[in-house]
Amino acid sequence: MFAELSWIFALGPAALAGVGFAAAAAASGRAVADRATLAAAFALACAVAAAATVAFTGARHADILTLKGAGISFTFDALSVAMFVLVGFVGLVVVRFSRNYLDGDPQHARFVRRLCLTVASVQFLVVSGNLVQLLGAWIATSLLLNKLLLFYAERPAARLAARKKFIVSRLSDAALGLAALLLFANFGSFDVQAIAVAAKAAAAGDATTSLHVATLLVVVAALLKSAQFPLHGWILEVMETPTPVSALLHAGIVNAGGFLVLRLSDAMALSGTALDALAIVGAVTALFGSLVMLTQTSVKVSLAYSTVAQMGFMLLQCGLGAFSAALLHIVAHSLYKAHAFLSSGSVIDLLRASWSPSPGGQPHPARNAIALIGVLGAAFAVAALFGASIGDKPGVFALGAIMLLGVALYVSNAIDERPNMYVLGIAAATAAAVAALYFALQAGAEALLRGAVAPTQALGGPFDLVLVGFVILAFAAVTLLQGELGRRTNGPFWQAIYVHLSNGLYVNSRANRLAIRLWPQGDSK
Repeated sequence: MFAELSWIFALGPAALAGVGFAAAAAASGRAVADRATLAAAFALACAVAAAATVAFTGARHADILTLKGAGISFTFDALSVAMFVLVGFVGLVVVRFSRNYLDGDPQHARFVRRLCLTVASVQFLVVSGNLVQLLGAWIATSLLLNKLLLFYAERPAARLAARKKFIVSRLSDAALGLAALLLFANFGSFDVQAIAVAAKAAAAGDATTSLHVATLLVVVAALLKSAQFPLHGWILEVMETPTPVSALLHAGIVNAGGFLVLRLSDAMALSGTALDALAIVGAVTALFGSLVMLTQTSVKVSLAYSTVAQMGFMLLQCGLGAFSAALLHIVAHSLYKAHAFLSSGSVIDLLRASWSPSPGGQPHPARNAIALIGVLGAAFAVAALFGASIGDKPGVFALGAIMLLGVALYVSNAIDERPNMYVLGIAAATAAAVAALYFALQAGAEALLRGAVAPTQALGGPFDLVLVGFVILAFAAVTLLQGELGRRTNGPFWQAIYVHLSNGLYVNSRANRLAIRLWPQGDSK
């Protein structure tokens, strides 16, 4: 009986949608925000209740009105409830933040209502039990985000961002719609659980041409949704909207591409071609976003490029078959980045409060090289202890090695011309502890998500090995470049690199010209 009633958890997002649709033009913005905060708190409570139910009684699937799997249905498993709670928590924080942030703005109430509708659509997306319902929520999320992008419709940059996002989103919608039809043709149902069961029973060699096409279309939809290179430019102009929108992006909107791949991970695992395409674009985007981020002077634009890079990392993990690691990445990045945007106004205070050790001698590239070799050695050693070697879990290992490269700068500062062994020992212990914590969290995520996503894939062949090696070496070079850009600002070569990178290699400028050519008139209202 309880299984049939598990749909009641969806009352949370329904309450948010109710606030969004309420026609209360006379109500003040603060009054609407108060009601929205209560609805968001109720939605989070429903998400937590769903997570507790799954934890104690197992996954739940509720069909309300379906035919061939299509219609209204909800799936509550480890994957969906993790995203459900994440979206509910960030949504509540953003709605509550908006209560004071826009207080006094004549359009405050309208903004909060649109915010509620957007959060509700994302929550319906992550608990959708079939592809038709998921596609509907997918489209609704992008349309509502466009409305938020045009909150200050008089700003030319906001209108341009909305145009670019609209074009990219419609391409993504079309790709997902075609993918859903092809998946139905292969598995005979739109139901996500039925597709997962059938895909688990199949072998990779049994994949038909239409299934390969379907998974490639899923890749296209995910890449477009998650602001991947070269169609990432719209996320940079999100800065033209109120800050809460930038934070809300990380509550399952820009992450929706990764969620889609995870929801269909059992089917995706049948197509090595689709996973390779995902890994390549993800790796290129991660490298591009990380390089450009180093040269940005605007805090919010730097955070936006960081998001582009992090979404690339997440999809790279999916492409390498580290599905549970990708979900852990989504959760960690969403919480961190939403906080970073909401607190971006305090960046000066944060910088003044921060401190990093300085070497006693003159900076030397050899110090950084020694630190890089040391932390990569720690990554290999600790990964082997947790059974996450490059052969067993290439996606988990690759991101762990790249993450530890961030610790390399801390270690290099401890290597001095007059070494202090105590400081050096503390730095080495910190690197080892970070590595152990990372791989332990990955093991925990894999255990929690067992059955909800496809198992972590082993190294698929020489191509995957080359890709992992290239990505790690490329980010080692980025780590070295970060130090060199700060020291070699007078040389023409380094100045040219800095200028080109600070302009994003002019990719977004070309995208702007193309968007204006495709949509030359109108204000996108």
